[in-house]
Amino acid sequence: MAKYLLLKHYRGAPPARCDVPMDQWTPEEVAAHMRYMHDFIAELEGTGEFVDAQGLVPEGEWVRYDGEGRPPVTDGPFAETKDLIAGWIVIDVDTYERAVALAGELSAAPGAGGQPIHEWLEVRRIMAAPPTITE
Repeated sequence: MAKYLLLKHYRGAPPARCDVPMDQWTPEEVAAHMRYMHDFIAELEGTGEFVDAQGLVPEGEWVRYDGEGRPPVTDGPFAETKDLIAGWIVIDVDTYERAVALAGELSAAPGAGGQPIHEWLEVRRIMAAPPTITE
């Protein structure tokens, strides 16, 4: 089995068919979307394929080491994950094809008007072990 990251984007992917931002959905539409997500995860837990899922808040900053005692914090000018990444689900599946199938199912989560979002999800395999260097 291999672990895959199903990455949900705010921006950076092609537009979804139902491209209404969640902050413009009704409370009922948000509740329906969250039910779908919880049911999706429950199915993965039932099959033993679930590893982790997290949503991210929009706030965040870039931090780096800039010498002893002074980590600079900036809000730009970089393309920031807070603008791009909405959340993720990590799955542990037998094949890449299964990961793609699950991403397709997740893409059908309902959005505004109860219609499937048809959002694009990034599917990336998680490294099982660090690469080795041979000379």
